Amino acid sequence: MHRRKKLALITLGCPKNIVDSEVFLKQIEGNGYDVIATSEGSDVVVINTCGFIESAKEESIATIMEAVRLKEGGRIKKLIVMGCLSQRYADELKKEIPEVDAFIGTNKLRDVVREIGADWKDELLGERSLTTPSHYAYLKISEGCDRPCSFCAIPEIKGSHRSVPVEQLYREAGLLASKNVKELILIAQDTTYYGVDLYGRRELAELLAGLSGLEGIAWIRLMYAYPSGFPESVINVLAGNRKLCRYIDIPLQHISDRVLSSMKRGVSSKEIRELISKLREKVPGIALRSTFIVGYPAEGDDDFQELIEFMQEVRFERLGVFTYSREDGTDAYGLGDPVPDIVKEERYAEIMGIQEGISLERNRGLVGKKIPVLIDSVKGGTAIGRTEYDAPEIDNEVIIKDAEGAAAGSFCDVEILHADAYDIEGKLCRCQDRPVNPTE
Repeated sequence: MHRRKKLALITLGCPKNIVDSEVFLKQIEGNGYDVIATSEGSDVVVINTCGFIESAKEESIATIMEAVRLKEGGRIKKLIVMGCLSQRYADELKKEIPEVDAFIGTNKLRDVVREIGADWKDELLGERSLTTPSHYAYLKISEGCDRPCSFCAIPEIKGSHRSVPVEQLYREAGLLASKNVKELILIAQDTTYYGVDLYGRRELAELLAGLSGLEGIAWIRLMYAYPSGFPESVINVLAGNRKLCRYIDIPLQHISDRVLSSMKRGVSSKEIRELISKLREKVPGIALRSTFIVGYPAEGDDDFQELIEFMQEVRFERLGVFTYSREDGTDAYGLGDPVPDIVKEERYAEIMGIQEGISLERNRGLVGKKIPVLIDSVKGGTAIGRTEYDAPEIDNEVIIKDAEGAAAGSFCDVEILHADAYDIEGKLCRCQDRPVNPTE
């Protein structure tokens, strides 16, 4: 009998890479490959890399070198590296790691499929093999970015902004809904810019409204919403459509006008505050998630203190912080890296300490309340889930013991019994296929 070839895929980096990997997996399965969980014993190993900041590059290189050792030992036959690191450093990587059979950049999935000896199947357009739990999926609505942010290498890696045609997105989302996906998580480098290149104007609000009409989709979550020129129409649809989670991710990066200007963010401190005020006024109870960069070259002690005061003023429901990574090819590279690493780490620790206190206070305010929770997993009688205010992997989790009757993908009413800074414990009340007892 003809032996089916085995392929292992390792995905690093952000949810946008996850989507690319899922599209690739569907093509590979359509070509008769068996996808296996471990690299050892594979005919082909494909590594989908991240190359955004230094820590991500280091993780990608370490993963590649581990696969190289397996190949040198005869335990895998072919090694392909795709994605952001390949796009950014292909020439250098070919010289430094010749054991890799091919380095293939971003937006070249057809080339990856061809490299392993398979055929690209157009009839599978819009289909994916999910690597997330089957009840939620990421929907990538555009690729690339036109923003000039001085610290960011994404335009160099991904190219200019390119929206996915709305008809294609509706088809893809419909296929996901038909496979019992309950939550769609919209992602892009800049979701608010959706539609400008194809339709001459921002069409995100119309897209959100259209997706909410899909049967079976219960939650739609919006990520990576750039603050500059934020569309008023998006705020209105968030306020009026209960399929849209009262949650939005807006990466602000800083609040000091001096730093924002150097970062080339195209938005002022005043405009940021006005946007936050408008969101909280028009969408009561909304959870605001943001990210900040500390240790940027133009960030002095006064700028950092302004950022601290802003955090304490706004009290974000969810927050992530990065220490500045000097990246070649970016406008900020020429500014050097004057903030010492120890100062960066001190600033990081201070911000996260403040946010931990804010998160603890906010979570304790939930104790005694009954809220809807989407169950992500159940093991040994304990269920782990999320509220509409929490994205997977990066936000809070709700832990439910004695969760008989709960199943992954079900919505449960949960009474909150105890809360820590980032984990919440609750008691199961009832479960069903769609959200129950929605918060108003």
